[in-house]
Amino acid sequence: MFRKILIANRGEIACRVIKTCRRLGIETVAVYSEADQGAPHTKLADQAIAIGPSESKESYLSVARIIAAAKESGAEAVHPGYGFLSENAEFAAALAKAGIIFIGPPPAAVAAMGDKIESKKIAREAGVNVIPGFLGIIDGPDAAAKVAAEIGYPVMLKATAGGGGKGMRMARNAAELREGYASAGNEAQASFGDSRMFVEKFIVKPRHIEIQILGDQHGNIVYLGERECSIQRRHQKVIEEAPSAFIDAETRKAMGEQAVRLARRVGYFSAGTVEFVVGEKRDFYFLEMNTRLQVEHPVTELVTGIDLVEQMIRVAAKEKLPFSQSDIKLDGWALEGRLYAEDPMRGFLPSIGRLSRFRLPAEGRHVRVDTGVVEGSEISRFYDPMIAKLCAWGENRPSAIHHMQDALDRTDIAGIAHNATFLAAVFKHPRFADGALTTSFLAEEFPDGFHGAPLAPEERRALLAAAVFAHLKSLRRDVTVGRQAGSAWPFGKEWVVGDAGEEIAAEVIEEPADGLLAIRLGGEAVTVESTWHPGERLFHGSVGEQEIAALIARNDAAWRLTARGAEREVTVRLPRAAELARLMPEKKAPDLSRFLLCPMPGLVVSIAVKAGDLVKAGQPLAVVEAMKMENVLRAERDGEVGEIRVKPGDTLAVDQVILEFA
Repeated sequence: MFRKILIANRGEIACRVIKTCRRLGIETVAVYSEADQGAPHTKLADQAIAIGPSESKESYLSVARIIAAAKESGAEAVHPGYGFLSENAEFAAALAKAGIIFIGPPPAAVAAMGDKIESKKIAREAGVNVIPGFLGIIDGPDAAAKVAAEIGYPVMLKATAGGGGKGMRMARNAAELREGYASAGNEAQASFGDSRMFVEKFIVKPRHIEIQILGDQHGNIVYLGERECSIQRRHQKVIEEAPSAFIDAETRKAMGEQAVRLARRVGYFSAGTVEFVVGEKRDFYFLEMNTRLQVEHPVTELVTGIDLVEQMIRVAAKEKLPFSQSDIKLDGWALEGRLYAEDPMRGFLPSIGRLSRFRLPAEGRHVRVDTGVVEGSEISRFYDPMIAKLCAWGENRPSAIHHMQDALDRTDIAGIAHNATFLAAVFKHPRFADGALTTSFLAEEFPDGFHGAPLAPEERRALLAAAVFAHLKSLRRDVTVGRQAGSAWPFGKEWVVGDAGEEIAAEVIEEPADGLLAIRLGGEAVTVESTWHPGERLFHGSVGEQEIAALIARNDAAWRLTARGAEREVTVRLPRAAELARLMPEKKAPDLSRFLLCPMPGLVVSIAVKAGDLVKAGQPLAVVEAMKMENVLRAERDGEVGEIRVKPGDTLAVDQVILEFA
């Protein structure tokens, strides 16, 4: 077994690998860029080495600097994590030349599967189902349009070296194809240094389901079941689960055997994933093979009990797998939600800044947390926006969903925008509960973006009752000093609860005491029990028979409560105060329609117009890059371009003016 391993990565996956190494008694070496100086993974490791500037290409993507760090530290092996150099065959070969073990598959297998076109050809030769398309490099948008016309729209444009949703665009017509070709190519060039593209048929109502495989250097290969990864946004996975509610035992076996067949064809060992697109009749087609550990590997670990990182290390050390295919059993159900630094209320635009608060639920039998940040960490524009992975396990799918919803309700993040409420909305969605998933789920169920989840009547009642409890508990604390025991409750029993423009009468049945409140809310008797105290951010307790966990904070005259994917501003006022509040004028928001504002911190890639141009609604105006993704900013209405205030290469802040309309 290795004595020391270098992790050629950052963030949560670096911390994840270090934890397994610690359990195995292996020393670890972290590497870090200027942006990551002092990051958690550098403190968790036994040793940390600086490898260059913040830009990935000058640090985490630098083969020479990673190898130099490995040599300096005396590491015998390198674990690449995922992303960066994890699927770079030249990196694996360079490590071998330097006498350092690559904890992953052989370079030849990485090279064979790393090219999406060649991998499909190999898959076809190995007897694996392959999706219809053109298995060749597309030479420009004209050639792409010709191929698309032959195989029929819709089509999927993909960068041959792409991954993680980058360098991919779906096109429903020739106009979308030409625009997508340029944008996807630029994205792929920036992320992978390779802008080559290919085109394939887009399967209608597709599911994205992948098979986890594991092989050793002695010819043993097994598959560890499937993961459902259909909940995606812009081809980036958001939610994953294992197993899939759609796949039956027969299909699982067929997909698993094809995955193993492909792995044997390329002499594969270590952990790997074979991805399939699955149609509504359980027909499945090979998409690609990821020759690395996947972001969503925890759900497989939770249902199999197998530590994939440990097995990767043992395989690299030439040990045999300690189990065979017949030993693999799936126990229960696991879900993963990716917590991203993005703003769902503003079109999921990236968010950067300092984590002024970062509290995730405690880990245990039903909850697992993988993260690489802590309270006070800086989320920069240089890297992927994922800040944590929240996983839940249950005896069955409904149980896993319940534990995930509870975990999300206990997630408290401040300082940046994040998607915890959006994840909660998806997990409580009736269609998700039914398992009726496709890769179009988010586009179909949230066509106008995310504006908060609807609350069931019992959920709304619980939040309103919690607000009354918090309000009266705060008042009770304020009047306790100097108050004689047994004296009357000084505020009266009648209250008015305001929520979303509606007012509901509340009456105190019994004077609020520690941990207990009996009220009549909208004419219905309700008992609230909680140990919550003023100043605490998490309200946990029960309303009648219903358990409740919600984030709660005072916001001027209201209480802001967040739970089950919804955020509500609730006022609790005395009748006279409520009467006066109705007379207050509403403050109107300023008219900013004359400006194109930068919706997130980022780098200006290009400006598509010039002063004096007449533009139509929907026309591209500018492209801004943030967190390795290009974002096309379009005109919201017809108009004439006035002054342009920025230029390509400028770094912009949120709401900075890009241009003004005449």
